[in-house]
Amino acid sequence: MRATVRPLRGADLLRGTDRLRTLVYPEYPEAHEPRRHAAVWDWLARHPLAAEMHRWVAVAENGEVVGHLAAVPQHYRILGTRVVAHTPADFQILPGYGFYALSLMRRFFGVAENCVCVDQVAEAIAIEERMGAEKAGRLHYAAKGLDFSRPTRVPAPLRPAMKVPTLGLRAVDRALGAAFGRGPAVEPLFGFGGGSGKLFDGLSEEVSAEVPCAVEKDAAFLKWRYGPGSPPNPVTVLGAVEGGDLLGYAVLWVNEEGGDGYLLDLTTRPRRRDAARSLLREAVRFFARAGAYIVRYRFAESPTSPRPEDLRRLGFFFREGRRHTMLVRFADPDLHVTALDVANWSYSAGDGEATFWAGRPVGSRNGSARMG
Repeated sequence: MRATVRPLRGADLLRGTDRLRTLVYPEYPEAHEPRRHAAVWDWLARHPLAAEMHRWVAVAENGEVVGHLAAVPQHYRILGTRVVAHTPADFQILPGYGFYALSLMRRFFGVAENCVCVDQVAEAIAIEERMGAEKAGRLHYAAKGLDFSRPTRVPAPLRPAMKVPTLGLRAVDRALGAAFGRGPAVEPLFGFGGGSGKLFDGLSEEVSAEVPCAVEKDAAFLKWRYGPGSPPNPVTVLGAVEGGDLLGYAVLWVNEEGGDGYLLDLTTRPRRRDAARSLLREAVRFFARAGAYIVRYRFAESPTSPRPEDLRRLGFFFREGRRHTMLVRFADPDLHVTALDVANWSYSAGDGEATFWAGRPVGSRNGSARMG
């Protein structure tokens, strides 16, 4: 079966891409909601680097869209150097047209001088490696059960704990939280702009100066990433504050069903483990109050993140099979060598493309004052 790869332009190809999504992911309700995905692409089009975003489709001889891939740009700091790297996004191909997955990825690497990929799908990882990206390592996947009244959704590692009532577990959580002792005060933050914008800018600069590899997350980026119009909005933002200084922040989101709590980002000043512990403890308490049954957190261990042993002390467990792989390719050899070790990265799930699609559908309630 033959197809041609071309830039995605025009209403017909957009409609064809919406139909492709329903064929590739028939079991997912959100795949049948084109307005939801249109809203994500409208949001991506407001990114400061939107002019450097690209989308391609594979089109069969009968005009059917049988494949899709996008290249989403982002600013990174590698060894203090500001660079733009692209991430492959929304990669889809119909069975029978697998050859054109390579053709789509060739288009991607033809425009992406630098790339950062975070993926879990073995087939996609194999293609990315074939095109020149190299594995830097794997992100941690940690989860914590909060409410076992819904046993069908409890992961296998937690089933032995089903004998413990949920209220008892929350009492245990309070004890575990106290085990960290007192740390910096944590309080809700109302957005990333206004007077707090300089605090986020300063934190981003400090992280970039001391951590070899990081997403550039100044106030403008964070407002775009989590503010009005973004897929997860509204989110809750917690800040660790000491003497008027921002030591770190956490971005929390509960999905529309109210069951899954996501720790999208937790970033502190380098080596402020006390701030990471305080934020982690208060994040767990927030999700418990919100009625989430589980907390999910993907991250690279770094001087700006919690340590795995701190997560375990709060009752998190780690799942090897749910970890994502980071792959990189940078044109500058020195930058590439540095980026090729995940231990050099400050990186959370919210920094990457995988979480762009996990938002509320268009038309759902999002009028919260928690973001501004």
